[in-house]
Amino acid sequence: MNTPTYKELLDAGVHFGHQRKKWNPKMLPYIFMERKGIHIIDLNRTTDCMEKAGKALRQIAKSGKKILFVATKKQARMMVAESARSVGMPFVTDRWLGGMMTNFATIRKSVKKMNSIDKMLADGSLSSITKKEKLTLSRERNKLEKVLGGIANLNRIPAAIFIVDIHHEHIALAEANKLGMRTFGMVDTNSDPTQVDYPIPANDDASKSIAMVTKFAVDCIKEGLEERRKAKDSNKPEKTEAKPAKPTT
Repeated sequence: MNTPTYKELLDAGVHFGHQRKKWNPKMLPYIFMERKGIHIIDLNRTTDCMEKAGKALRQIAKSGKKILFVATKKQARMMVAESARSVGMPFVTDRWLGGMMTNFATIRKSVKKMNSIDKMLADGSLSSITKKEKLTLSRERNKLEKVLGGIANLNRIPAAIFIVDIHHEHIALAEANKLGMRTFGMVDTNSDPTQVDYPIPANDDASKSIAMVTKFAVDCIKEGLEERRKAKDSNKPEKTEAKPAKPTT
């Protein structure tokens, strides 16, 4: 687990918080100082929090459970989606539908509908319908893909959630807490860190900062998945060569 160095965090602007007037007093333990009306995050605390979160993420991945990535801010969408895909984890980067986790059964129905449209478009079973009807179906499918594509293969509620900007994604966080999911989140100076099990004090607006923290989380998940694979391999029974049959007399 390679935690970014102090200089790397500094270069990525992880230390820049919000204006003092927007701060949440519960972030006080994570604030180093105030400069020109802007709060500066204590990067030593950021490093400590990243290490704690990293160990937990690695353990969850090692146990074979899923971690849902949530980032609907424009500057985070693409990088978070790509990062989640790289480790086979579900993600939501377009918009969070209310009840996405607390009403998971309904969301699964929408995913099944999307998959059935895919199947019909692929196998030619829609050849009898008009072009207009086909276009309408394709549009509906694309709309569903945009919102639900990242959780299409999710069959059960994930064990944990990783959120970029818990203030912005407060609905997702509230649902995760209601369901008892383990919560990880980038927490800026305008947020309440007590709402998350593993808060990571960091600038959640700058793309470089988001990329650095997300990459660290993904690297920890990769380590957990690799440990899981090695454990599985070591538990596989070794193949024994078949003994030659005894000659019959």
